[in-house]
Amino acid sequence: MPYCIFCDRANLDLLAENDLVFAVRDKFPVRRLHTLILPKRHVPDTFDLSPQELHALFELARQMRDGVLKEDPTVTGFNFGSNNGAAAGQKISHVHFHLIPRRPDEAAPPPANGLT
Repeated sequence: MPYCIFCDRANLDLLAENDLVFAVRDKFPVRRLHTLILPKRHVPDTFDLSPQELHALFELARQMRDGVLKEDPTVTGFNFGSNNGAAAGQKISHVHFHLIPRRPDEAAPPPANGLT
């Protein structure tokens, strides 16, 4: 397996972890307090995570959300998701979920519209 920056946890500033997953701040945040939640096991695609990993990931995401809300009371919403595969914009082939805080004074996300 080629080198994976997310598997090299010794060189990451961990915010929190449990037995199966961990959280770090995004090095290139789109919003302040943008957080990544990742499995400890190297898995390229979200759909290949075990049920236990998915449960651990969502539990840690909830903890990180609560921490963001305590740190910044202006946060009133979140974008939460994962890109799977290069065509979907995945830059690092290790599952990572983005927890992106949203504030009312920010530009709104683009509206949903029909398929193009």
